[in-house]
Amino acid sequence: MGLSLLVALGVLAALFVFGVRIITEYERGVIFRLGRYVEVKEAGFKWIIPGVDRMVRIGLREIVMDVPSQEVITRDNVSVKVNAVLYFRVLHPEKAVIQVENYLYGTSQLAQTTLRSVCGQAELDELLAERESINMKLQEIIDLQTEPWGVKVRAVEVKQIDLPPDMQRAMAKQAEAEREKRAKVIHAAGEALAAEKLADAARVLASEGGALQLRYLQTLAEIATENSSTTIFPIPIDILAPFYEKNRPIKAGSDPSGSPSGKETS
Repeated sequence: MGLSLLVALGVLAALFVFGVRIITEYERGVIFRLGRYVEVKEAGFKWIIPGVDRMVRIGLREIVMDVPSQEVITRDNVSVKVNAVLYFRVLHPEKAVIQVENYLYGTSQLAQTTLRSVCGQAELDELLAERESINMKLQEIIDLQTEPWGVKVRAVEVKQIDLPPDMQRAMAKQAEAEREKRAKVIHAAGEALAAEKLADAARVLASEGGALQLRYLQTLAEIATENSSTTIFPIPIDILAPFYEKNRPIKAGSDPSGSPSGKETS
């Protein structure tokens, strides 16, 4: 009797030990009993029936997956290599086990095919300039396809776009030509603005009789302050005209007022 009790206690102890499962906080245990899905066990100390129940652990942490480089021919017939990064997590562990054999492999393959498809529908300029819209389109398509597996795709980021060497040289020339064009446009705009200001200044100087002479005198004063031994400065004749009029000799037979002298004859 005592031996049977010990054997029974030993069997119960073995069943207890073999049925103990410790589930961490970031995991869930999907329980199958005799091949049929039963429940999803939460984190903590759990016990299953050995030989009857089978538990599959599924992680709930966000997974960062690198999508390998894909050969893509864009809509404008440019061959490029594109790789991306995929951020996703499992929301329904039972679906990730039942609906797909390997949700990690399936998500990776789906991301690669979707990357080739979406990038092949865009032109090269769109891939380079509108990367945010490409990322959103990739995320929507992959998330829709993985939803039956209980997988939620949070984001997809295009990481790198490798261009052929000849295309890189062509784009460098295009960028250089664009910079030269902007420089010429800015220079022309500056010249036009300077000409407009000079025309305004000329109109102001022409509106006043002595404005031009004052400007000449100001320029002469500025030149005189510089350390130069000899300064040649042209003086307009208009400045000296009043002096010439004052010192002009009076002609004989005329008074200073300019009228002829002498008596009138009848």
